[in-house]
Amino acid sequence: LNEISTDMEQSVKESDLIFLCAPVTTNLTNLARIAPHIKENALITDVGSVKSNIHEEIKRLGLEKSFIGGHPMAGSEKTGYSSSSAKLLENSFYILTPTEKVSQDWVDDYYEMIQSMKAIPIIRTPNSHDFATAAVSHVPHLIAGALVQLVMDNDTEDAFMKTIAAGGFKDITRIASSSPEMWQSICESNAGNIIDLMDRYITQLITLNQAMKEKDFDKIGELFATVGPYRQSITDRSGSTLQRIYRLFVDIPDERGAIAKVASLLADNGINIQNIGITHNREHEQGVLYIEFYDEDAKQMAIPVLENNHYPIFS
Repeated sequence: LNEISTDMEQSVKESDLIFLCAPVTTNLTNLARIAPHIKENALITDVGSVKSNIHEEIKRLGLEKSFIGGHPMAGSEKTGYSSSSAKLLENSFYILTPTEKVSQDWVDDYYEMIQSMKAIPIIRTPNSHDFATAAVSHVPHLIAGALVQLVMDNDTEDAFMKTIAAGGFKDITRIASSSPEMWQSICESNAGNIIDLMDRYITQLITLNQAMKEKDFDKIGELFATVGPYRQSITDRSGSTLQRIYRLFVDIPDERGAIAKVASLLADNGINIQNIGITHNREHEQGVLYIEFYDEDAKQMAIPVLENNHYPIFS
């Protein structure tokens, strides 16, 4: 980054490649503002997680020959420049939704550029993209928010539920901390698909709730037997809106300086730690000490270091 401009219209006049990176509804407004100032043969793209609405705006503005929609499936619940990462796109899926009128040469060039970022490009239509992301991203965000609301509304005055919340609850609800403005915009832009899939999910919940009422616990067992293998088949290759956590749990003796010894051991071996602390709820974790690393390489380096020093590890 070598130049900053506060004049949106002026800044695009000489641009060959234009990224729209605001919330999805704001992208539509910004696109209309800059459209008269975009030079011929400039390529326009975006990074929004909803594609149909911007494709409609591109068509309305007569820019179909100049647009390839983009959605990097990477990021976290954190926002702002301080949360940026040079490795953000590595091994993450990057979905491209070219218009029917954009040249194949531009699609090929863009595809190669995404690969050069070490991301994995996939070409889809806007509609298929929006339905899929509603299922794996947009609806889960709403579910996460609803789960947090459930605990918040039903917790005791001494916050007992929040106190004992285990790793499973914290992991599944982490995305509830995402930007309210961004997710309001996403839900507004992809409402049809979200409503469709939320209706299906609610039907599933009603079915499970009825099974509980009827004491049909075989149906509950069938659920986990059915979904377990499918869940295990989902790889960690793609980044997602839920940031992957590189975490180990370690058993340590209950003695003064135990955490410092582990931290020093890792530091002496050139392994950086992102976060470290004690977990007081071991319902889903076997080790009492959790260590979070910046990447998978650091985590894998730490395992033999800790094991060779007689620390039991649970990943």
